[in-house]
Amino acid sequence: MELELEREYFPEGTNGTIYGDGSYVCHTIELPWKNNEVKASCIPEGRYELLERYSTKFGWHILLRGVPGRDLILMHPANNALKELRGCIAPVSQITGEGEGVYSGPANGRLKTLVFEVLERKEKVFLTIKSKSNDTISKSESSNTQII
Repeated sequence: MELELEREYFPEGTNGTIYGDGSYVCHTIELPWKNNEVKASCIPEGRYELLERYSTKFGWHILLRGVPGRDLILMHPANNALKELRGCIAPVSQITGEGEGVYSGPANGRLKTLVFEVLERKEKVFLTIKSKSNDTISKSESSNTQII
């Protein structure tokens, strides 16, 4: 299965939307882009394999494999990237600001169900992360992400 995360970059955070087979899955929030700085930046655009992982802190969650210069990049619930994330991706139901969203738990649950069902069938899942428009890491004026 191929998922796609289309991002928009802002000074205070990164907002995105995940699609699977062209259909909306959920929105996402992340840290702002800071040249892939560990624990301070969102991860680079690229294609990453998604795996199941368990921890006592997050329970069952999604792990991104193959992130350059980074490890333990997860997808887990959070509603404020600057306060709750250290490079991970948080699924959210609605974007409310730069790197901020709401109803992360339900969005994370939907995404996990989708991904885990495919992994259970012994199929691979990949997430391709890219900019919403063709330019890279430089947009804020021409945003089309709905911020409520």
